[in-house]
Amino acid sequence: MEWSFQSAEALIAALRAGAVTSVELTDEAIGRIEREDDVVNAICVPDFDRARAAAQRADRERARGEDRPLLGVPVTVKESYDVAGLPTTWGMPAHRDYVPAEDAVQVARLKAAGAVVLGKTNVPLGLQDIQTFNELYGTTTNPWDPGRTSGGSSGGSAAALACGFGALSIGSDLAGSLRTPAHFCGVYAHKPTLGLAASRGMTPPGEPALPNDFDLAVVGPMARTARDLALLLDVMAGPDPLTLGVAHRLALPPARHQRLRDFRVLVLDDHPLIPTGSAVRAAVHRVAAALVDGGARVAWHSPLLPDLTEAATVYMQLLISGAVARFPVGPDRRDPSPDDRSLDAVRLRAMGAGHRDWLQADHRRQLHRHGWRRLFAEFDAVVCPITPTPAFPHDHHPNPMERRIAVDGVEHPYFDQLVWAGLPTMPGLPATAVPAGRSPEGLPVGVQLVGPMSEDRTPLRLAELLEQEIGGFQPPR
Repeated sequence: MEWSFQSAEALIAALRAGAVTSVELTDEAIGRIEREDDVVNAICVPDFDRARAAAQRADRERARGEDRPLLGVPVTVKESYDVAGLPTTWGMPAHRDYVPAEDAVQVARLKAAGAVVLGKTNVPLGLQDIQTFNELYGTTTNPWDPGRTSGGSSGGSAAALACGFGALSIGSDLAGSLRTPAHFCGVYAHKPTLGLAASRGMTPPGEPALPNDFDLAVVGPMARTARDLALLLDVMAGPDPLTLGVAHRLALPPARHQRLRDFRVLVLDDHPLIPTGSAVRAAVHRVAAALVDGGARVAWHSPLLPDLTEAATVYMQLLISGAVARFPVGPDRRDPSPDDRSLDAVRLRAMGAGHRDWLQADHRRQLHRHGWRRLFAEFDAVVCPITPTPAFPHDHHPNPMERRIAVDGVEHPYFDQLVWAGLPTMPGLPATAVPAGRSPEGLPVGVQLVGPMSEDRTPLRLAELLEQEIGGFQPPR
């Protein structure tokens, strides 16, 4: 039997039943990577010798009657996580020789759960793109079409899952970096509630791995099934051991409902700042139809929905000001005209934002959080796009601000496609990316299920129910 595309849940059951060993699973995964990763280029830092040794230990432990949540399951890790003994570069050539001595918190949790780490997956330069390419490790292509991107910045992880290179992966998300690659590659991902999962050791190379309280970014799970997302989130969730004072604040309640017919869902398919492409709109409607068929209460409009234009504006202000604080821009930056209200203008102004500007944006964020709390008193989840299009052709123009994204043949500023990913990111809400069919060209198309703050199990349960209705991951063909 071939195990490469089985769920982690199925692998765990087979391991417990003695139907397969971790060594067999690991050897099969390594063999697949060695045969098939030349074009996709998902695994940038293999760690096969240590993976085989870990698999042997897992089999010995199981033979002694021991068991752990992921004991013996092959997984991958985004390159930006510290793994002791492996380089952490974030795709930056200046850090090609940086090798941390300690595992990131999440890598340590994977290993403590018994997972077998096959290696690290590719990322864009500084994790700063919707694509995955860098000078050190090259370009990760889409498993469905090598001429298109796998997404970013967790593009290597999504491509690895789609190719059967391990059952699970861990990534991070600031601007859709978990959800967009999942959407482009046809897999599942979950952006947890802000602060739910500790991120120490998911740190730019050379900087100390300190506990951190990110403004927008999260770390989270990627998988090929919705249930596997929940399985991995249970391993990842929880505070940093160095800041245990917040332990009880982040306890997750159960899903609001267990049956599809009990869910109240708001569906969105239009954004005022960028059109939704026909393939993505069709996917949203496909999910909406499945919800209706399953008896869920579905609405397409609500006066409780926070203003989408202001949400995108506040998100861009917070995103770009935070990025520039870490990666400063040159002195030739010019402010746009005061009359220019485009998102390009918002981004340019944010490059020169001061602390007062940030505080004003943060205050507006708090108002949006209050608005979402009111909305989620009436609804359990929101279904909406992740980006306006399926995976787009590789575009390596050196100035991303000059790139364009084509939506049904009409070009728009490249970074405007982030407005949907930013919708739950700005207020810190959980969002689950789920496969929702194929485009006319045969590319995967996904949607996101946005849930209430700290109620991650609600969109995860909805994802599981939808998987039963419309199907889920399918291997590339």
